[in-house]
Formats: sequence, structure tokens, C-alpha cells
Amino acid sequence: MDNCIRHLSNGVSLIASDTTWIEDKALQQLNTTAQLPGMRQVVGMPDLHPGRGYPVGAAFFSTEVIYPALVGNDIGCGMTLWQTNLSCSRLNLDKLEKKIGNIDLPLDEQWDEERAKLELPLSGHEHSLGTIGGGNHFAELQQLDQVHDTVALQALALDPKALLLLVHSGSRGLGEAILRHHVEQHGHNGLLMSSAAGAQYLQQHDDALRFAEANRRLIAERLLHNLRAKGSSVLDINHNLVSAANIDGIPGWLHRKGATPSDQGPVVIPGSRGDYSYLVQPIPAAISLYSLAHGAGRKWLRSDCKDRLANRFSFDQLKRTQLGSRVICEDRGLMYEEAPEAYKSIDSVVGSLRDAGLVKIIARLKPVLTYKRRGCC
Repeated sequence: MDNCIRHLSNGVSLIASDTTWIEDKALQQLNTTAQLPGMRQVVGMPDLHPGRGYPVGAAFFSTEVIYPALVGNDIGCGMTLWQTNLSCSRLNLDKLEKKIGNIDLPLDEQWDEERAKLELPLSGHEHSLGTIGGGNHFAELQQLDQVHDTVALQALALDPKALLLLVHSGSRGLGEAILRHHVEQHGHNGLLMSSAAGAQYLQQHDDALRFAEANRRLIAERLLHNLRAKGSSVLDINHNLVSAANIDGIPGWLHRKGATPSDQGPVVIPGSRGDYSYLVQPIPAAISLYSLAHGAGRKWLRSDCKDRLANRFSFDQLKRTQLGSRVICEDRGLMYEEAPEAYKSIDSVVGSLRDAGLVKIIARLKPVLTYKRRGCC
């Protein structure tokens, strides 16, 4: 256990095995963030990688001050897992790929009633609801591949004979607009939570969380509608957010930037589109700031991917994975940027969390069909 929790300096920890890929730049960003006014503790997860000034795959605990730039521009980015009634037996990937359709365009009027039920405050970003977005966002049909804890699986009422749907998306342009407004007003400085500006940001932030959760729900319902299937949400977790917290008896503010809460029940930690995902039962602990990795974590810069992979794989070859699954993506740049080779091994990431005593594995999930972007055709 101790080998996977490393204390790098006062108030700075890293959860990772000796073999986990961690870039020096990410560690530098982690240490720099620890020096911010009011910051008391920072923890890097095994999926830690460099971000735009701040690391991704980390949790940060501050007192009196919050940092919107640490939450980032995709407030409420997270994962939802749905149980479907689509049978795993006799899978026909050609039919699935055709039936799943195109969800890149805004929802049409047939969804007006469904959107109204969500009772979201008007934001000007309603056209983005029900769409995935770019980057590492996706929707993926999966099947249970290995069961490690039958009792925990039954408690979630998961059917091992039916497909699951995992959706990873966030608040789309709304979170971007909120961060941009903050930076224009305050730069990258923190906000005193006793101030009017702090209260205003938190209200906008909470609205963006609701938007992100609604967006994931609509994505799932839209895909199930296209597949003529039914389903229900098993879990929904945000991993870009700030919330009030009490760590070791100290009240403050817990920022998660690409970090999954470990104090809200079971979570899915996904691999790249060509790798497994893991359904885990978190073991909450203050040493991890009640947080876990949110995915595999990038190894390569997006700008490097095409040069490194174009000679090895054609665009069409990347639509098939080593696990036999398929990828729907008609954006060439995105296809290379999000290639499995650009990410860490999910076994290394989840293994570090398990060995640190932070999770118990419930099941391993295998990708069947990953939806990224279909485009206009």
C-alpha cells in the first residue's frame, strides 16, 4: 500500500505505483498549485498528466478561497452508466453501428417535453444539450467481461446478459463561458468564499453541474431512442467541480480536476476506447482527498499523436480495436488524438488505486461500440 502513496513534499502527495507513467511536467504543475494562497493539500491520481497551467487527474483542498481555473472550463464533466435492455448475445456490430445513428446535431422539437422536465435555468447553451462534444468525450456500449464482486453487482441491479451504456461528457460551452467570464474579471486568482464574487461563481458552477448531468441523461436517452431500446441510470458522477468539504476536521473547499469522488458510491473508471473500463467500489479516505482517478490519463500531447501514429495505422484501421470493438468517428484529427496508444494502461491506473487500498473492483467492462463524432453525413 505505502508504495502507491508517495508524499512528495509538505501537502503534496501522489497515488501511483513505480511503473505508472507520470510526466515531470505534471508533477511540476502539482507542486506549483500547492503554493497557491489558501491551498492546504493536493493529491495527484495515477492518471495525472499536464494541463493548461494546472494538472489534470488531481484533487486540491483549500480554505477560504476557491480557484475556478482549477475546476477548468468543463464544469461538471463526468460519467453516467446506464443499464440497457439490449442483449449481449449474438451481437451484430454492423446493425448496431447503423442503428445508433447521429447525435451530433442539436435535439429537435420532439425532445422539447423531455428538456422541459429537466427545469434547467436558461443559459443560452440549450442547443448543446444531448450532444457529446469533442476531446476525450464519448458514449460507449459495453458488456460485462469479468465479475469480481457478485454481491456488489447485484446491489446495483446490473444484468450481466445486457449491454451497458457509459456516457462521458460535461457542460459543453456553458462551462467554458463561465470560466472565461471569471478570467476576464479576476485572471487566474482565487475568490474569497465570503465575497459576492465567490457566491456568484458558485451559483453559476452549480447551474453548470445541473446542465452537465442533464446533458449526459439526454445523450443516453437519445442513443437508446435510436437503438429502439430502454434503459435506466445506474450512477452519475461529476469529476470537474468544487464543493464544500471537511478534511481531517478542517472545513474548506475541495476542487476536483479530472478526479472522481470516492464518497458517492460506485464509479466507473474508463480506459481508452481500445481498453477495458472498471466498475469499482471506492474506499473513501482523507489521504486521497476522497477522490480517485477519472480514467486512464493521457501519455501523449494531442499535437504529437498524428505524427506518431499515421505511419502505423490508417484512419479506417483505427475504427477497429484490439478488443474487437468498433469506433464511430469521422473526424480524422480526433481519431488520432484519441487513439488508445495516446493513453496510459487502465490496468496500471486502477491497479495503483487498488494497491493503495482506495478501491475494490466490482467488474471489468469491455467496449463494444464507441461513439465519438459522426459528422454531418
